[in-house]
This record gives sequence, C-alpha cells and structure tokens, in this order.
Amino acid sequence: MELQALPSRIGQVRRIVSAQLRYWHMDSLIDRASLGVTELLSNVHRHAQPDKTCTVEMELLLDRLKVSVHDRDPRLPVVADAAPLATCGRGLAMVAAMSESWGAVPDGELGKVVWFTLPAPSQTAPAAWDRRPRLTTAEPAAPRFPEIALAEHTLDSQDTGLTPARSAVPG
Repeated sequence: MELQALPSRIGQVRRIVSAQLRYWHMDSLIDRASLGVTELLSNVHRHAQPDKTCTVEMELLLDRLKVSVHDRDPRLPVVADAAPLATCGRGLAMVAAMSESWGAVPDGELGKVVWFTLPAPSQTAPAAWDRRPRLTTAEPAAPRFPEIALAEHTLDSQDTGLTPARSAVPG
C-alpha cells in the first residue's frame, strides 16, 4: 500500500498489518510485525526527503514473512549504537533485535527499501493462496468424460464425399 508516513496513518497501517496476518493465520507475528512496521514508518516520517510518500509491502515466503518499506529518499539509514541515552537511531536496533534479519538497499534514483523478516510459524493453516482442492486418493481420478471414438476421414477418389477410413480407437 502507498501512503504518506504521517503519525495518523501509522496506526492505520498497524491495523492493516494485523488484519492481514490474522487472515494468513499468523497471529503470533502480529506484535513483532506491527512494531517493526511502526519503526520503519516512523523513520520515514522523521528522516525521508523530499517527501513522506512510501510503500509498505508484506510478502509471505515459504518459511518467513518479509515486511518492507520503500521511500523516495536515497540516503541509507544509520544505526546508532544502542547506548541507553541515545535518542535517535534506536528504532532500527530494535528492528534488528526482534527480527530474523533486516537490511536496507538503494533503489536506484528512486530511493531505498528497508526491510525485515520474521520466521513464519510452522503450524499454521494453509495461506489463502494455498486453499485449493487436492486429490487425496491413491487411485487415479476417473475421467470426466467417456472416451469418444473418433473416425479419420479420407477423400474418396470416385466422389467428393467423405468416407470413414478407420477407427482411431482399436476394437
């Protein structure tokens, strides 16, 4: 989703992230994903130039959730040391501590992407994209239509009509 990283919008994004994770049956990731996306959006609000426009994406990969925020500022974030009196830069240290991995990559002249991953719970219901019918029997599925014997036709040399030449199915 694309948005302006304003304090009033950050709460809305947290609710959207929570709802999506509930839909994916990944409730155990809600707190960490919400905290991480809040920190990334807060950084866009505080530091991004020339504007606060950004895009938030969530990807459910095979064994992890990836949350990323793309903004238009090409400057990569600087992580301050986690000194107790530090008042700036601690958000990314918190993201690093609560996530499986994180990073920031330039996106050409279009800005940068800051992301983090969380391990996906192993005991979840299938994701929405994986809720398709499956064949559960070991026997081959019965054909949907009876086999139809097709006849090949050749042009009879004595007349212009078609005549059956042979059956396509033996028997």
